[in-house]
Amino acid sequence: MPSLRLALAQVDTTVGDLDGNAALVRRAAAEAAAAGADLLVLPELALTGYPVEDLALRRSFVDASRAAVGRLAEDLAADGLGDLPVLVGYVDRASGPVAEGVSAAGRGQREGGGEESAGSESGATGVPKGLPQNCAALLHGGRQVGRYAKHHLPNYGVFDEFRIFVPGRDLLVARVRGVDVAVAVCEDLWQEGGPVAAAREADAELLVVLNASPFERAKDDTRLALCRRRAHEAEAVLAYVNSVGGQDDLVFDGGSVVVAPDGEVLARGEAFAEQLLVVDLDLPEGDPSPPDVERVQRVVVSQEPAPAREPVPAPLAEPLEDMAELWAALVLGLGDYVRKNGFRQVLLGLSGGIDSAVCAALAVDALGAEGVVGISMPSAYSTEHSRSDADDLAERLGIDYRVHPVAPMVEAFLANVPMSGVAEENLQARVRGTLLMGVSNSEGQLVLTTSNKSELSVGYSTIYGDSVGGYAPLKDVAKTDVWRLARWRDADARARGEREPIPEASITKAPSAELRPDQTDQDSLPEYDVLDALLEDYVVRAMGRSELLEAGHALEDVEKVVGLVDRAEWKRRQGAPGPKTTAVAFGRDRRLPITTHWREEDE
Repeated sequence: MPSLRLALAQVDTTVGDLDGNAALVRRAAAEAAAAGADLLVLPELALTGYPVEDLALRRSFVDASRAAVGRLAEDLAADGLGDLPVLVGYVDRASGPVAEGVSAAGRGQREGGGEESAGSESGATGVPKGLPQNCAALLHGGRQVGRYAKHHLPNYGVFDEFRIFVPGRDLLVARVRGVDVAVAVCEDLWQEGGPVAAAREADAELLVVLNASPFERAKDDTRLALCRRRAHEAEAVLAYVNSVGGQDDLVFDGGSVVVAPDGEVLARGEAFAEQLLVVDLDLPEGDPSPPDVERVQRVVVSQEPAPAREPVPAPLAEPLEDMAELWAALVLGLGDYVRKNGFRQVLLGLSGGIDSAVCAALAVDALGAEGVVGISMPSAYSTEHSRSDADDLAERLGIDYRVHPVAPMVEAFLANVPMSGVAEENLQARVRGTLLMGVSNSEGQLVLTTSNKSELSVGYSTIYGDSVGGYAPLKDVAKTDVWRLARWRDADARARGEREPIPEASITKAPSAELRPDQTDQDSLPEYDVLDALLEDYVVRAMGRSELLEAGHALEDVEKVVGLVDRAEWKRRQGAPGPKTTAVAFGRDRRLPITTHWREEDE
């Protein structure tokens, strides 16, 4: 029974940084070779970063990706690593019979077809210009010896791959150390049949899957169940390698896993951390005359068995519990967004409330205290405890803390432009937003907006006021979960013998924007546990009015909240990006018209 020492590299790549990403591959290859690995596998589009979105439609980008693969193969050989087979994701373009077949089929006529942006160079409608493909390259001996193009292109949720890529049709099976290794990419695993069934027909002993699977809460359990099912169907060991890191509003959580055909977990990677997983696999010997399966590209890398060696202990990381997982995702997403976009510090307003407190604590965990500036901006309606709670938070976190009262600025404005009621309330928020952006422009920090998903859902924020900023850490976190996060973070600090970062008073006080005397959020909104349950059903589960009532929500709440959500779409369109953490996040996941006469009561 031959053995194969497999290395899976969870790496944090950046879209478009071909040289930087190639350097990550080379470092992983050096580490894998030092560990005696027989095969190294990296995530989906690791060389280009993921998602590339419409960059794939630019000939210059695809050409650069193709050239980078060739350079990488040569550099690996120059590094003395040419004997190590490396599978890495990159963007290529279809050619030959595949390209001709795709162009002729047109993948279905698009409405208004014939526009250059919708057609390939051959003029076929419904085909991405340039015929780009989401591919995996097999590198060995200083050159590319194999190529696989992703078959199934997701077109739901955050994914838009059917728009920018064309599908592959062939299966790649590489013989490494006498073991037949089949290749698939991400969505290929989620669809019935396809490459998984082809791998079984080709008698592959190992199926490796390159992934860039974004984080969602509880998704890790779903992935593991899927991997177990597909390993059983393929009758092969399945190795699932996933990206890690933040890219705009997506967070990739790692958690790579190796599963036996009987469902046993042979190795499991850390969540939210770069890591090289090395695992020894005992596999059945490959058939020297494998079955002739249609459209299988077979590559022989090495036939001789691996030498006898001491087995290495396989990593078996424990999954994180819910709030620990969510906190880690938010920290990673925030930190990578700041660093990858060239900022050194973030800036946020500190109100003494729970949202700004949690955002500040997240920022310190992501960037260190030296990377965070907090500004208290008391108005005429700010309470003394709000100011003292902001002071307490800043002292606990050790951040650069400043106080700039906005009351004189608001009074000066009102002396020249009289206004009252909601207009006056919004003015206070807009003065604060102007102050934050002014400091940011002067000193170069990235402004964080502290609104949570509950507030964004119902439009409970002031456009160009508390909504200003370049990144929204809590954009996809419900208010009730903001409180849970605060409780978890303080408990975690106590368990490690540290001082709690978030003041108890910020957690227990009634939430308020403090834009008028004695104001609380519940003056105009249902209690947050009621509101969040209703929003989960309406926003995430897309229930209609009758379904919401059948689910037990009160008629008064349904009518009020549904109307607020629908009317706030224009505000959300102008909002800052923030990390996706749920199945349906505002932005990529949920796309509704601003101008519409449809109302849920019309059902």
